[in-house]
Amino acid sequence: MGMREQLLSLVVKTSIDLPPDVEGALEKALSLSEKGSGEEAALRTMLSNAAMAREKRMPICQDTGTLMFVVEASSSLKRNEFQEAAEWAVAEATRLGVLRQNCVNSLTGKNTGNNLGVGSPVVHWHEAGEAVSRVTLMLKGGGSENMGIQYSLPDSTLGAGRNLEGVRRCILDAVYRAQGQGCAPGILGVCIGGDRATGYVESKLQLLRKIGERSPEPELAELEERLLKEANSLGIGAMGFGGKTTLLDVFIGWRCRLPASYFVSISYMCWCCRRQTIELTEN
Repeated sequence: MGMREQLLSLVVKTSIDLPPDVEGALEKALSLSEKGSGEEAALRTMLSNAAMAREKRMPICQDTGTLMFVVEASSSLKRNEFQEAAEWAVAEATRLGVLRQNCVNSLTGKNTGNNLGVGSPVVHWHEAGEAVSRVTLMLKGGGSENMGIQYSLPDSTLGAGRNLEGVRRCILDAVYRAQGQGCAPGILGVCIGGDRATGYVESKLQLLRKIGERSPEPELAELEERLLKEANSLGIGAMGFGGKTTLLDVFIGWRCRLPASYFVSISYMCWCCRRQTIELTEN
């Protein structure tokens, strides 16, 4: 199988097949929900939808989102060859109906019709130095993207200083602001530091972690667990119907920053956390 076909398979699988860790987290949330509640009904619908998408090979969500490829490239993988193969795979998946026509020219307002255009798809390229290249694809819908937010600390309205307590206050504020919007229960990717651009990039990369995968930094791992409990005690619940599961997880990363800046960048992912990884056979 050539690179084009492998990447097409990756696009299809990402669009139609919810990862096991995410599905397991939804099942756990369902087991905690109150019988007969709106939250229970919403979670049952989500799980039924995921099963149906897998069976019928159809998109889990009608908004197939921004396509973000993260490539850990071996020395033999050429960037231009990958880009060409990825663009072919995206256009072909769109033709097959596995991806919605989802790319709009910001100046003309016209849809490109094949999900290709300036900045689409997004490719993050890393020279890994390994013998085999790994490619991860994440699809991120517009509803969840709209719930992303960035804070600049200190923030007097939140009483948030330049420390982890300040970060905590920002994250809880973001969850409260979102309520059920963005299709809760959500997953938060957070970056402490960086500049405005790199902070958001890092926050999205955090969303590639599996449910329950804690930060290697002990203080951040502790904060992740605390925030998950606190967010789920807010009572917002699935789709904002009220309930016990507002978030499925919180992932916090960090980057160095300038002395003058202290950003907290938060990317919100909906319950439909679509991400898959393949090892690329380069032949």
